[in-house]
Amino acid sequence: MTSIAETLSATRGNRINWSPYLVGAGIGALSWIVFVVVNNPIGITTALSQVSGGVATPILGPETVTKNSYWAKNVFQLDYGTLFLIGTMLGGLLSALLAGRWKIETVPIVWAERFGPSVTKRYLAAFVGGLIAMYGARLANGCTSGNGISGGLQLALSGWVFLAVMFPSGMFTAFFLFHPRSN
Repeated sequence: MTSIAETLSATRGNRINWSPYLVGAGIGALSWIVFVVVNNPIGITTALSQVSGGVATPILGPETVTKNSYWAKNVFQLDYGTLFLIGTMLGGLLSALLAGRWKIETVPIVWAERFGPSVTKRYLAAFVGGLIAMYGARLANGCTSGNGISGGLQLALSGWVFLAVMFPSGMFTAFFLFHPRSN
């Protein structure tokens, strides 16, 4: 007879190897629970924008932040979205620690093999990629979890269109960035 831990994931020594299928089912179950408990879909980008407005207030001043139409509409508050954002970061950290895969890495090996060991180049690319992702999420009025997961679970056409565009776009981008080049 296998234990629940063995059923949920295979182990390598003391490390947990998370099953992507069961993690996906867990995200689906979490979505249902969130709908029942807080009557909201899961999503992160609005909370991230709220937190960034809260962080910007002492730096830029409250007048500057309230003049920004987006921050004026999405004022920082400690609500479900902010707690979900914090929980996602802590959950990712806990998962990496349990899997024995957490480490500080300035330039990942796969990046260094393709683009070289420059820390500046890696951070600049990550920053620009993050800007593009956040701009796209705000333009689409939701992120992968908001549009794809929550929208897909609600059978929203926008959620399914988002997923149908996201997967080929991600595959194309990965191929473009990391396919083997011939000399």
